[in-house]
Amino acid sequence: MRGARLTGALLALAGLLQVALSLRIAAFNIRTFGETKMSNDTLSNYIVQILNRYDIALIQEVRDSHLTAVGKLLDRLNQDDPNTYHFVVSEPLGRNNYKERYLFVFRPDQVSLLDSYQYNDGCEPCGNDTFSREPAIVKFSSPFTQVKEFAIVPLHAAPSDALAEIDSLYDVYLDVQQKWDMEDIMLMGDFNAGCSYVTSSQWPSIRLRRNPAFWWLIPDIADTTVKSTHCAYDRSAGPGPVTTAPWVGSAGSGQGRERLHQQPSLLGAASETVLKASDTHS
Repeated sequence: MRGARLTGALLALAGLLQVALSLRIAAFNIRTFGETKMSNDTLSNYIVQILNRYDIALIQEVRDSHLTAVGKLLDRLNQDDPNTYHFVVSEPLGRNNYKERYLFVFRPDQVSLLDSYQYNDGCEPCGNDTFSREPAIVKFSSPFTQVKEFAIVPLHAAPSDALAEIDSLYDVYLDVQQKWDMEDIMLMGDFNAGCSYVTSSQWPSIRLRRNPAFWWLIPDIADTTVKSTHCAYDRSAGPGPVTTAPWVGSAGSGQGRERLHQQPSLLGAASETVLKASDTHS
């Protein structure tokens, strides 16, 4: 996919209703996140400023074999207090030599990591696996929220297989539900779920969309890009209507999302910096 974007959650996706404190949860697709990016002061400062806004952040497109860049990122996030952020990261995922990791950074004073596992989507060497980068699911708890335990299912979908991968998230949801005996499961990330990758006529074939139990927080008409394209590539879905689900709220928006093109002005960053930091490869 060509068309740079900050993943559709620089959107705080998950403030919990009727509680004193709301969690701020985001997904950020950083273009080829690795040592080169963390060695660039301008870009690394921008990334750290963004992540500091959230209690949990999913980072996608992590290309860091030895986790050197991840270590530098955590050092920056924890420069004032060594326990400001903790992290959990997947193994390198991909069907060929191109591999990515899913990385979660989170504030341990707000949430606790309870468990994690990688979804088994079939035999990759046999060619019958489902996902290019199968979800690595995490389970959190928080003493401050109405929903005490919840899971997050990340997905960075391959553009050419976006329709099939998004539909298969329903199977992942059922797997998490059975494994952990829970209903509060958020699915989020760069689904490549818009424009030519998933058309309006194809959405009815997607099981998560047909299921009335799920609320899609980012609508089809949204623009989650920072270039001239207008596509809702980045999505989040969770159980329940918006008025009752535990995944409602935002940092700075009453509609559960923060328009991405506003982010540069909020942080004082030039658009060129945004494009370099955000995703142009999926």
